[in-house]
Amino acid sequence: MYLVKDISGAIGLMAVALVLLGTWPVVLAVLERRGRLPQHTFLDFSITNFLAAVLIALTFGQIGPDTPETPNFLTQLTQVTNNWPSVLFAMAGGVTLSLGTLATQYGWAFVGLSVTEVMASSLKVVIGTTLNYFLDGRINKAEILFPGVGCFLIAAILGSLVHSSNAADNQEKLARNTTYEDLTEHLIDKGVFILIFWLPEAPKDLEEAKLDAPEATPKPEKVEAGTAEFLVHLEEKRSIKVLGSHTLLGLAIVVFAGIFYALFAPAFNLATNDQWHVLPPNVPHLIVYTAYFYFSLACLIVSVGLNVWFLYRPMVGVPRSSVSAYLADGEGRWIALLAGMVCGLGNAFTFMAGQAAGYAAADSVQALPLVSTFWGVVLFGEYRRSSRRTYTLLVSMLLMFAVAMVVLMASSNHRKPL
Repeated sequence: MYLVKDISGAIGLMAVALVLLGTWPVVLAVLERRGRLPQHTFLDFSITNFLAAVLIALTFGQIGPDTPETPNFLTQLTQVTNNWPSVLFAMAGGVTLSLGTLATQYGWAFVGLSVTEVMASSLKVVIGTTLNYFLDGRINKAEILFPGVGCFLIAAILGSLVHSSNAADNQEKLARNTTYEDLTEHLIDKGVFILIFWLPEAPKDLEEAKLDAPEATPKPEKVEAGTAEFLVHLEEKRSIKVLGSHTLLGLAIVVFAGIFYALFAPAFNLATNDQWHVLPPNVPHLIVYTAYFYFSLACLIVSVGLNVWFLYRPMVGVPRSSVSAYLADGEGRWIALLAGMVCGLGNAFTFMAGQAAGYAAADSVQALPLVSTFWGVVLFGEYRRSSRRTYTLLVSMLLMFAVAMVVLMASSNHRKPL
């Protein structure tokens, strides 16, 4: 198998992973804003996310000599009767990542791409990096590491304030708007803006949603981002209706995602390094590629199971669908498949770097919200025409996030052999 042995190679992988992991959320957010159901998108995403793990395992995991101490991927697959405790840790990490990613997809709609990624990543670092610090034998410089973790926590708090301020700005824009007053009143009357986990007045399936849709309202050919007209047009198209929803719902979804995100890296760390000594004597640790295969397999199983369930029992007012409707929905499918491959490769590179430089150092890829925020502002017009208070909070959030990442990287060190 191929192993990254030098710090420069690990840093290079982290840089590539940073771009990949900061880009795939944007790809999925594009589809939600175009009206594609999140259940359909996530099913496509899960397939190629798993295929990325298979691709990495059959290439990097098969390079080089196959020895008893460092078996290749295919050899280690046959040793599951000996290393099953580590396999369970890897699969547990996949379950937590799947739940976190699923929640994140809904969080983007409620609080925006920028705030969701910053808050989720900050919570992951606050919890996950602390766990990895102890799992890796406290090799990081605690006097630097934990102030960095504190900066991440401050960034998360600023993220919630950014969302609250931006939501107030949007409400003010809509309150001043008269062009779409009739449409807004119609949506409110139909219960579209009232988002909880069950909606008696919301459309029950795709066919009813089409029949019950309001009459088309004349629209200008191009609507400027950040205006009330832009918000209403976006609400008409998107699959998750969010205008007028309660702020705490979106923040609760993001916190849920961040907590589950925080657990997958420590679980993967345990799977590959066996800090709790659950493997029998003389049984080699799981190589990163075998662990990632089982990790991604668990992601696939949980994601497919939950999203098939959500086809028939959807959350937050999304219309019901079916397996046959999903199979017939080819619009945007290639984009969702691309996002799954990008995410899968990004996670693989992160874990490969973590085996070389330690998982605390690999957490530097949590700078991905800086990439996501760039795409959110450029592609989606997030925070356009917002108040000075919102801009101040947004800049403060990103600045604190950048400082936290620098401090965290400064605390990294070589992971001791276990």
